[in-house]
Amino acid sequence: MTFPASPPAKSRPALTRALVALAALLLAVAAQWSPAVLRPYLGDEWLRDHYTRARASTTKEHRMVVIDIDEGSLAAHGPWPWPRERIASLLEELIGFYQARGVALDLVLPEAAGADGDVRLGMLARYGPLVLPQAFDFNGGLALRVGALTGGVPAAAADGAVRASGYIANHAGLAQAAHIGNIGFIPDQDGMIRRLPMQTWFEGRRYPTLSLALLDCCGAPAPAGARGPTGGMDGPGLRRLPYSRAWEAYTVVPAGHILEQRWPAELIAGKLVLVGSSSLGLADRVATPLSPNTSGLLVHAAALTAQLDMRGGLAPAPWPGRALAVVFSVLAIAAASYSFPRLPAWTNMALLAAASAAWLGLAWLMVPHDALFNSTGPLLVHLFLLAVAVPLAWQGSQRQSRQLLGTLRQYVADAVVDELLRSNLEDPLAPRRGEVTTLIADMEGYTRHVAGMPVEQAAQLTRDFLNCLTGPVLAQRGTLDKYTGDGLVAFWGAPLPVADHADQALDAALAIAAAVKDFNRQRAAAGLERIRVRIGIESGIAVAGDFGSSSRSIYTAVGDSVNVASRLETAARDLPHDVIVGPGTAAQSKRHHLTRLGDITLRGKEHHTTLYTLAALAAEAAA
Repeated sequence: MTFPASPPAKSRPALTRALVALAALLLAVAAQWSPAVLRPYLGDEWLRDHYTRARASTTKEHRMVVIDIDEGSLAAHGPWPWPRERIASLLEELIGFYQARGVALDLVLPEAAGADGDVRLGMLARYGPLVLPQAFDFNGGLALRVGALTGGVPAAAADGAVRASGYIANHAGLAQAAHIGNIGFIPDQDGMIRRLPMQTWFEGRRYPTLSLALLDCCGAPAPAGARGPTGGMDGPGLRRLPYSRAWEAYTVVPAGHILEQRWPAELIAGKLVLVGSSSLGLADRVATPLSPNTSGLLVHAAALTAQLDMRGGLAPAPWPGRALAVVFSVLAIAAASYSFPRLPAWTNMALLAAASAAWLGLAWLMVPHDALFNSTGPLLVHLFLLAVAVPLAWQGSQRQSRQLLGTLRQYVADAVVDELLRSNLEDPLAPRRGEVTTLIADMEGYTRHVAGMPVEQAAQLTRDFLNCLTGPVLAQRGTLDKYTGDGLVAFWGAPLPVADHADQALDAALAIAAAVKDFNRQRAAAGLERIRVRIGIESGIAVAGDFGSSSRSIYTAVGDSVNVASRLETAARDLPHDVIVGPGTAAQSKRHHLTRLGDITLRGKEHHTTLYTLAALAAEAAA
């Protein structure tokens, strides 16, 4: 029984697979250039947050110091709000006694309070290395305008800077400050601070963020060519913070220690300083990828670290993350298009899982190098393939299985196919050794019969004769092994073992003899010559199974009993009986009466073989 190679895919399934691949490709591209507002729904921010927390370094940040007006400082030096004199003293200690390179204040002072303190603050802001803050509002609702806005540079257009709708600035007494930085945030939809507006545009002027203003005031200039990752901290608009350092990496000094000069001066000298508060009473608490509740001051510390890394040439080199993500998706789509029609669904699911794991590893490497690409884009493509392509491939596989099953039913009786499908055999077509009965039938004198016939008549004769052989074999639940031109080979006992395989083969032989008799009656009526069928039957141990290569396989039986059946069919040429039965079948038959014909030595055998025929056919021949 030969199973042909799977037929070429029809145009419709091929078109469906092409459309699925195209849809997956469009998804891959759309995921990389999707609007920022959709990112939380695509899982990109969630994955990046996990990567950020896992990658955050605890290596000490020695280039800056954070001064914290914490709960201990408030307990030691009085509750908030502190007198302006105390704030001025804190800043004077940092600039004077501690010799800080530059100081940035993360506390807006919108109202005057204490003439002496405000004057001292004003002088420090005007002439010293001090950056004062002001907070821009980006909500676009009520136009908030508090205090005296100052600083900035003229700009006729935003040119990439983030547009503000309002502000909270310091009081007019501090309007002469030389350096001003924005401390306003733009949280994502989930309230998380992941980005900062590096430049803010408001009413014709541009204002830098606090960390950038501190570097412009007091930091070393950036080396030529130094820059951060693509889409990172090196642009004027809203830029993602890398949060490359864990909060533990920053040196945080209580403000009370500075006022009391209890902190070693050499640990601050020549460094940049950020001054703010982690006190819950000051309500400057925000959510970041590193922590759901932290001081807003540390957000500016993270921004300053990123700017220092960029200016120092330490920032990760830019990678084309979007392009890499699309290329990875294209490779996954191509692999899926090849494997899905050829491999089982579970194997394809495992391959998608492996591809997803590979992408997660690659995304881990890429995240520090590109702030713009969608880290979950290829995963969405894999999910799409899993939800759409795998079921389609499974349906295609089922369709091919049905086609193969239809082919199988041409060689095996329907009842056998149904029983085979219900069996619990892991691989019912795998080669197995067992008892089988082989029947080999052939037309005697085929060449003489078709000599001189037109091709069409010869083909019709062959077809009619094979119908006489095939119908009885399938009716008796036999397995049609192969056609031999003008004959066939069939066997019983495989792929499903049956106890009465010998009797089933003999039943088929009787039915074949009857069918050929009817066929000859029709030929006689048409004035045509009689056709004789020769049949050899033998039972014994054989190996039956699927043999062949990956492109073509044959379900057949091999063994000595099969060879004997072939010799018996040949021996019938010299005997007056159409059906010759071997001793193995005679020994296993329970329902048929057999007539012993005698012993002969078959070709290839050293010992005599006893021959039998069906008693019913012998009686007909005698009559």
